[in-house]
Amino acid sequence: MAKLRKERLLFGCALLVLIVLVELVLHRFHLPTWPAFLVMIFFFEMHMDRARIPHLLLGGLVGIGCYMLTVQFVQAVAPVWGAELARLVFICAVVYAIVAFGEILPTIFNNYAFMFFLVSGLAARQADSTPAPWTWMAVALVAGTAVIAGILVIRRLLAGPGPAPANGD
Repeated sequence: MAKLRKERLLFGCALLVLIVLVELVLHRFHLPTWPAFLVMIFFFEMHMDRARIPHLLLGGLVGIGCYMLTVQFVQAVAPVWGAELARLVFICAVVYAIVAFGEILPTIFNNYAFMFFLVSGLAARQADSTPAPWTWMAVALVAGTAVIAGILVIRRLLAGPGPAPANGD
């Protein structure tokens, strides 16, 4: 059984401060928080591997971009095929592109792209908001990068002098 470690407790407290700060800043400017926090979740899921940051950020932008293309495609094709069939065909095309080209262009076609695509579609359906994919992209890129930087700073500060702790620690 794993032990409760002081470092994890301190990291958790510092992370909560970062989350509150990001939340307050984004809400102050009436910006959605979900893109930044989705970046944060995936950064942890990838064990804070700096080498995968471009995959995460670019994949996120591609996913949101695919949502935008879905809307355009459905508007163009719905009069002929119907909205549901047009949407389903485009979703299948996006999933196929992620699977087919994921090994060739993993920085762009990856699971992060798929998840951002999915969450963008869900966010667009919120009754109290107007879809704002360009804003979502900006938040994912700018605030997401800031969150990653904040996490890395917290990790470095808690590590003290010497090398940073291994990924996931």
